[in-house]
Amino acid sequence: METIMDSQGTATTQFLFDLFKEPDKTNDGNVLFSPLGISTALAMILLGSQGATASELQKILYSEQGTDNSKIKSEEKEVIERREETHHQFQKLLTEISKFPNDYDLTISNKLFGEKTYLFRQKYIDYVEKHYHASLEPVDFVNAADESRKKINSWVESHTNEKVKDLFPEGSLNSSTKLVLINTVYFKGLWDREFKKENTKEEDFWLSKNTRKPVHMMAQCGSFSFTHLEDLQAKLVGIPYKNNDLSMFVLLPNDIDGLEKIIDKISPEKLVEWTSPGHLEQRRVDLHLPRLRVEETYDLKPMLEAVGVFRAFSEHADYSEMSVHSGLHAQNFLHRSFLVVTEEGVEATAGTGVGFKVLLASSCEPVHCNHPFLFFIRHRESDNILFFGKFSSP
Repeated sequence: METIMDSQGTATTQFLFDLFKEPDKTNDGNVLFSPLGISTALAMILLGSQGATASELQKILYSEQGTDNSKIKSEEKEVIERREETHHQFQKLLTEISKFPNDYDLTISNKLFGEKTYLFRQKYIDYVEKHYHASLEPVDFVNAADESRKKINSWVESHTNEKVKDLFPEGSLNSSTKLVLINTVYFKGLWDREFKKENTKEEDFWLSKNTRKPVHMMAQCGSFSFTHLEDLQAKLVGIPYKNNDLSMFVLLPNDIDGLEKIIDKISPEKLVEWTSPGHLEQRRVDLHLPRLRVEETYDLKPMLEAVGVFRAFSEHADYSEMSVHSGLHAQNFLHRSFLVVTEEGVEATAGTGVGFKVLLASSCEPVHCNHPFLFFIRHRESDNILFFGKFSSP
């Protein structure tokens, strides 16, 4: 399948890396977001926008379009075709993910809640359903803002295995709210080879050279995709989930405090290059990985404004493809991600086990994730990154 990354250039992913670096500068703790989830939500907004609002969003979704408005106008037909292709690609990918076997608990949910006094175009509602498996629900913000808030929170809770509660705190929505866009991503998968629970021990995780904290550290020694990234002074290991549709990659700096030096050197292109089959080799790895439970929420509105998306959230927004009324604008854009990593997996088959021994007679390469590291979960067939994060605070 052609990748979303290919069909759009790497503009979206680069933009999301820029977002990652923003919270990272102000946050010493963990970072977690879903590039696929956020770009899906942005494309849903693009679907309903026109004019300068659409142009701003297109700059994020398509790197090739640049900032030349006259060029965009002169190639209007091509732009429309590209937009259609983008929505088609998202539809294909979301359909494929929804057909994953039960070995994955993966839910990507998008939802629009709109003020019921606005008439939304049926064409837009149909397109959102078709391409994004999402619906637009009318709610009464004008007369019952708090009741609407509770309804929205209840929807989010039911779409994240009851894990995400009270996404919108009391008073966060009011009678002037016109549109709320929500994107939630929940994931828990079975490893291709489980980590034996009896091997999990309490070990120290070093937050810095002087600070440590006990964690439940899982361990296994086996064959994994692996490479040394010499220029980064880091190791990269790929841990496959069942059926190899998805893999988690861990980028572990050699030094306890090595992560900050690495972050500015990472780009979407580099991630694709480092994780390409030719760059990785199968090595026998002694892997120690802490149990993870990471949950993060971001208000994307100020982050998007920081990279030049102003109109989408202003009263000058043009959502004429979405609603017959003028004056509609997105007031809130929250992104919530939830990721669980435990020992659970499936037993390796005997044949696979024998294969490892024949392939790899060399000693184990130690990858002990006992200090801050980056991780990302990639969909093998499309190269799309479902999650990207930093784990530095158990």
